[in-house]
Amino acid sequence: MNKTLIVLLLSLIIPFTGFPQKQVPYKQVDTTRLFLEVYMPKDLNPLQKYPAIIFFFGGGWNGGSTAQFEPQARYFSERGLVSFLVDYRVKSRNNTSPFESLKDAKSAIRFIREHADEFHIDPTKIIASGGSAGGHLAAASATITDYNDPNDNLSVSCIPQALVLFNPVIDNGPGGYGYERIDEAYKSFSPLHNLKSGAPPTIFFLGTSDHLIPVETGKYYQKVMEQVNSRCDLHLYEDQKHGFFNYRNFEFYKDTLTKADQFLQSLGYLEETPVVKIE
Repeated sequence: MNKTLIVLLLSLIIPFTGFPQKQVPYKQVDTTRLFLEVYMPKDLNPLQKYPAIIFFFGGGWNGGSTAQFEPQARYFSERGLVSFLVDYRVKSRNNTSPFESLKDAKSAIRFIREHADEFHIDPTKIIASGGSAGGHLAAASATITDYNDPNDNLSVSCIPQALVLFNPVIDNGPGGYGYERIDEAYKSFSPLHNLKSGAPPTIFFLGTSDHLIPVETGKYYQKVMEQVNSRCDLHLYEDQKHGFFNYRNFEFYKDTLTKADQFLQSLGYLEETPVVKIE
């Protein structure tokens, strides 16, 4: 899409201030258009650059909805982040594989970074977040070098500066989630198998009764992150199952959101002492 046209679209549909959700097209594949849902800080200063947080929904790369992380996006926009909910191709709607999902996630981050000025964001302070398969997309955008859409501006990095992961799929190897669909490509697709020096600081939330992501996998991920001199704060929730962090489980939604807020404070992305109520 022509950059001048994108700037015009952004100027029409994203006000300098305002809380309501807006949509921006970031990619088109054949007849499929993919959108970002954008939440701007209420009292946005057009002369200021804000950190951004980008959410990828879960659903096993098969389905899911951007609505999953809408409460978190609204909260963080009130805290002063520009928040994005990313739609991406999934099997049920687009008859695609996990590889296309990852290509779309990388495209979205590149689009946001390339248009940082229009979104009023600091391109050096981009946080990727997601749950389950969406957590995989967030982590993989930071760790996986393959699966880039050739139509993207590949000179723009898709690597975020921080990760907020909710029971993420981080092991696609034999015995890990999705191996039957990924097969031997796990070697270039699985975040756990591609951790290296420079991996972004990460906060990782996991229930101890998660039937898809074993606790030992989470602990091993943290160990490997420490071995490559990267930070990984692992928070385990006793007896909680997959998806325990979603809004419908308000107690755990609130706790994970509070801890994510504190983690982002520690990185200098948020001011201390939140005055925004979690609701």
